[in-house]
Amino acid sequence: MCNVYGYVRVSSIEQKEDRQMIALRKAGVFTGSIFVDKQSGKDFCRESYRKLVSLLKKGDLLYIMSIDRLGRNYVEIQNQWRILTKEIGIDICVLDMPLLDTRSGKDLMGTFIADLVLQILSFVAENERENIRKRQEQGIAAAKKRGVRFGRPESETPEDFITVVKSWKQGNIKLEEVLETCHMSKSTFYRKLRKINLK
Repeated sequence: MCNVYGYVRVSSIEQKEDRQMIALRKAGVFTGSIFVDKQSGKDFCRESYRKLVSLLKKGDLLYIMSIDRLGRNYVEIQNQWRILTKEIGIDICVLDMPLLDTRSGKDLMGTFIADLVLQILSFVAENERENIRKRQEQGIAAAKKRGVRFGRPESETPEDFITVVKSWKQGNIKLEEVLETCHMSKSTFYRKLRKINLK
């Protein structure tokens, strides 16, 4: 008798997996057999996914909501699909794409259609990821042109900074006292010190 599993992935801890969980349970997957990862789909080094694969045996069935929940890297999706269906010998059912159900169409034509659809969808998934990255880069570049600064804001320099530095250089106070007085980390202190170029 085959075991039935489900796999769910969201890109970050903040995102909710409810929609995928509901769809898998509706398909008949028990909650205890659903493996969830909360991280990027750029590769397959994911704890729950690896645990799932270690349990899979020939004849088992794996449900996923959509192909991009499996991953977003075109080459690696193809490779994982081959490992799961050909090497391990499980069936996969992609719920939002009925053509990607390896239980039906086991003949040559069915396999060809499933492989073709997989190639198209995994290409689209990776292409979308690449487009998102490009849009982010363009947005950041445009924001920088407008003068938007990224990263932590520069901490304010105390009015008596130069006086404190002079006192430190003369050996009157220790570095720890300077950092405490100026409310700075050591790296910030030395960075500001380079800027004033005090002799």
